[in-house]
Amino acid sequence: MPRRVNLPAADDLFRRTGEDPPKVRAVPDAPDTEPEPAPAKRGPSGRVKHDEKMTVYVTSDELLEIEHARLALRSGQGLAVDRGRLVRVAISLALADYEANGEASELVRRLTEE
Repeated sequence: MPRRVNLPAADDLFRRTGEDPPKVRAVPDAPDTEPEPAPAKRGPSGRVKHDEKMTVYVTSDELLEIEHARLALRSGQGLAVDRGRLVRVAISLALADYEANGEASELVRRLTEE
């Protein structure tokens, strides 16, 4: 009895099943309507793959406050968010306030306090 197992070849695994391949056109069909431009709304990126990384150093007290906020959001509102998402939302809020209020924004006020 041979000890070698016979496996199917790649041609057997990836063979056509009798269906014709889809027709490919060199030029795509023109869209029926113009696509609507996306609204100019900037906000936190949410749960997507992030391509860029930024390291931020915080004090142990600041980290503890972030963790307390994260846990309060989980217990009070049922929102299971990670620290990164919480920070991205906070940054988005601060930048939106700055864009709307400029010199009178909370961001400018707190940066000039220091």
